[in-house]
Amino acid sequence: MASATGIPEHNPARDEEEPLLGRPGDVTQKPEQGFHWNILTGTATIAQAGAWILAALVWAAVFEAKFMFFSYHPLLNSAAILVLVNSILLLQPTATQKQKVQGTYIHSGLNVVALGLFIAGLVIIEMNKASHPETRFQSVHGKVGLVVYILLIIQFLIGVAQFYTPNVFGSVDKAKSIYKYHRMSGYVIITLAVITVCLATQTGFNQNVLHIRLWAAIVASVLVVVGLVPRIKKRKLGL
Repeated sequence: MASATGIPEHNPARDEEEPLLGRPGDVTQKPEQGFHWNILTGTATIAQAGAWILAALVWAAVFEAKFMFFSYHPLLNSAAILVLVNSILLLQPTATQKQKVQGTYIHSGLNVVALGLFIAGLVIIEMNKASHPETRFQSVHGKVGLVVYILLIIQFLIGVAQFYTPNVFGSVDKAKSIYKYHRMSGYVIITLAVITVCLATQTGFNQNVLHIRLWAAIVASVLVVVGLVPRIKKRKLGL
């Protein structure tokens, strides 16, 4: 309820009912705010903490162990996840049409970087497995990782087509009508990506060389998801 000044009155009872992490979609970019605030507002700091911890776990383990050609694989993939998380965080709070358009340009640019890192990571593992191809994608980590790579490429191609060449879908309106599916699949992909890192802790390379703890990877991954989910705007998903 607002007072005579137009400022909402403080309601202690309502405050006690507010969820600890805020209500879904609470964070919205203000007209005067720059895009750099989008990666820090609301629960973004929780997602950032998770993404940076995950990357730090991988990078610290790699450089503490004997460095080898395959070491580039976890380095590149963990860096890609960090970029991808920031790409999502940056676009989530956009509200005005101008913000959405400008944000999408930055979002797509970051996704180019993330996809490039992911593909480089895939090339490294393919080169490493060249002498023993029968071991390709045999572990759960490898199988889920392959699914993530495929989904990422499809997601990127559809996203680029929707925004830059919408007539591929018949019209601009038709392209816009499937934005919600692009957003939904984006959340699925980032969740699968951090799960893949957790699964990597059960591979022979990690258990014999890196020694990253499963529980540490799970905690960092949960932080990423917990930080992203409360910022989801249901109306952008067509709900």
